[in-house]
Amino acid sequence: MTLQFTGLPDLASRALGGSVTAANDELFAQRENLIRPEAPFFDPNEFGHKGKVYDGWETRRRRDEGHDWAIVRLGAAGIVHGVVVDTAYFKGNYPPFVSIEAASVEGYPSIDELANAQWHTIVEKSPAEGDKANAYAVTDRHRWTHVRLSIYPDGGVARLRVHGEVVPDPRFLGGTVDLLAAENGGQLVDCSDAFYASPANIILPGRARNMGEGWENSRRRGGGNDFAVFELAAAGHPRHVEIDTSYYVGNAPGWVSLRAIDTRKASLDDADAWFDVLARTAVQPDTRHRFLLDSANAATHLRLDVYPDGGLSRLRLFGELDADALTQAHQRWWGGLPADHRATISTDETDE
Repeated sequence: MTLQFTGLPDLASRALGGSVTAANDELFAQRENLIRPEAPFFDPNEFGHKGKVYDGWETRRRRDEGHDWAIVRLGAAGIVHGVVVDTAYFKGNYPPFVSIEAASVEGYPSIDELANAQWHTIVEKSPAEGDKANAYAVTDRHRWTHVRLSIYPDGGVARLRVHGEVVPDPRFLGGTVDLLAAENGGQLVDCSDAFYASPANIILPGRARNMGEGWENSRRRGGGNDFAVFELAAAGHPRHVEIDTSYYVGNAPGWVSLRAIDTRKASLDDADAWFDVLARTAVQPDTRHRFLLDSANAATHLRLDVYPDGGLSRLRLFGELDADALTQAHQRWWGGLPADHRATISTDETDE
């Protein structure tokens, strides 16, 4: 990867479906705050019955040996390239040291099962500073489903960001799937404008709850139009598309178009290799549109053009992986599993 790891998706984010499944203590501030997608907030005048209110996870002052921890189920399992332990606004109550452990577990384990899982250290016990986004690179290239943040001995952390590449389970990629979904491995690679909000939002799970959860560019005052380019989760054949302008009432595009390319045959900058998936089509404000697609060509990337500007809340591209892509997905998934996870899977389930 040529990107810095903070440019990769946050696999732990609540926006991607992550969950803080357990913590040994959360007396001052609840564990769920760790994975909220928005930046931490601080009101110096806000106090509660237990003291100062913090937008983060905060444990009580430890009076014995040991340390505190919180376990996060990743919203999308994948290869972690780096983590950020953000102690924003925690100045006299942050943990001086942290570590990160990871596990790869089949299915939907209970808290007791997670406690007995095999955990692998991916960030050794390292110093942390207060009121800072502490960043730690990860070199282990296994695929993980859970991470555990350990803080020494106690204290508060505002946010935990786990940046990496989604590696989907190929057993769920058969048939028609959303080739563009972030939870399947789709990701934004380029865009013309993300002034108000990034187009990476429009491939997140679920429907947007408001305009702030979609893509909104600035008002275009010159010629041309705005666009976003996405890498698909895997090469596949698009069959139908959903273009959702919900909540965009006075700032939806007037028209949209979709083009695709197969980078196994040509490079992204080869203008002649792009082909139409959906010709320029008028769209309505605050509307969920669905269109059948005629193209039978396989694609690895999708370009969305909006005319002349305007926002979307969600974009879905449904289709089937081609045979080569499905084989590669199986190989990548199996190759990324740590040995202890492989041992729990029947060989029948690994057949392509």
